Formats: sequence, structure tokens, C-alpha cells
Amino acid sequence: MTSAVAQPAPAARTSRLKITEIFLSLQGESSTAGWPTVFVRLTGCPLRCVYCDTEYAFYGGQWRDLEAILATVDSYGARHVCVTGGEPLAQKTCLELMTRLCDAGKQVSLETSGALDVTAVDPRVMRVIDIKTPGSGEQSRNLWSNLDHLRPHDELKFVICSREDYDWSCSMVAQHELTQRCSVLFSPSHRQVTPRQLADWIVEDRLPVRFQMQLHKQLWGEEAGR
Repeated sequence: MTSAVAQPAPAARTSRLKITEIFLSLQGESSTAGWPTVFVRLTGCPLRCVYCDTEYAFYGGQWRDLEAILATVDSYGARHVCVTGGEPLAQKTCLELMTRLCDAGKQVSLETSGALDVTAVDPRVMRVIDIKTPGSGEQSRNLWSNLDHLRPHDELKFVICSREDYDWSCSMVAQHELTQRCSVLFSPSHRQVTPRQLADWIVEDRLPVRFQMQLHKQLWGEEAGR
């Protein structure tokens, strides 16, 4: 009788992510604006907002092992790391990446469209969640259940495309008592609402939100990787 030959165990599958770019710059938005930050931009997004300024991240990219991504991030020597896209949560391994970054002592933020569930994100991560306004063209994609899971160190971002967008956003802030849950950010949509217009509206209404502009665009314009 011949004995069965033991088969080797299958090799463990390496965790990978499709990456558009990894680069060091200054954070241009949120409460961490101005800090030197490593940006990990993942490829792909299921949304098509009219004001999107990273359409180059919709397609292409390169598959990279998680260990290689972590090593590249660490090589820049910055404490702050922003995981962005595209829509980073569209790739499930993004969750593992953020946890590993937190374990490495990084101050991690996530920029997400608000269309996907954020509950599985490591609680140490600051989640910057978009609320899509009517002017974005993607209002129907808002996953409103995310609001039930906000933490004080999370942030909500409204990109304002018009006065109608501003009024709608004000009503959402009041209806959901958003400023009592976390910081709320209002940003002017480039070439649709001037910074002065939005600032005047906020001041006139004494709205308890944080006005913000995209610092990186003021410094480097539309240059990719900045």
C-alpha cells in the first residue's frame, strides 16, 4: 500500500492595495491643516462628484504589498498620515493599513466620501467624512447611518457649490445637531463659490462651523502629488 504524500500548505496570501501615489506634503484641510503629512492615495472611487479634483485616481494605480506601503510611509519620517483616494474604503485592506499605521505610532486620518460604512475603521483614526450636497451630483449616495457612529475627534466636511448648497447644508447641520457631535467644516467649491462669499455667509449667520480652504491649492495649484 502506498502512503499518501503530504501536500505543502498553500502560501499565505499577501495583503495588497492598489495605490495611485504616496507622497509627503502639507495637510491642506481639516483640523490638522499645515502639518507635514504623508498621503497614501488609493485608486478607485464609486462616486463622480462634479467638483472632484483627483479624477486621475479613478483608474490605473499599482498593486503594492502592505509591508512595502508601510515602509514607504515610514521612510518620510512624518508623524501624520492621511489615507485618501479616490475612495479608500472601497478597498477592504484599507482597514488593515490604517490599523497598522496606528500601531506604528502614526497620527492617522481618513478622507472618505461618506457613501460607505465607516464603523469598521480603527477608533484611533480621525475620520473626515464628506456630506455630499445637492450641487455635488451625488447627494443620493450619502450613507446617513454613519452619523450615528461619529466620535468627537471625527470631522464632517461640506463642499459648498452655491447659495442653495449652503442653505441645504445649514439645514442638515441643524436637523442632525452635527456641531454637537463633532467638528463641521464648510469649504467653497473651487470656481463655483468664492471663499469670500462663503466666509460672509458663515459670519452673517454666526454659524458654528469651521471655514476652510484648500491650503495645498493656494501653495501649489492643481499640481498632482502636492
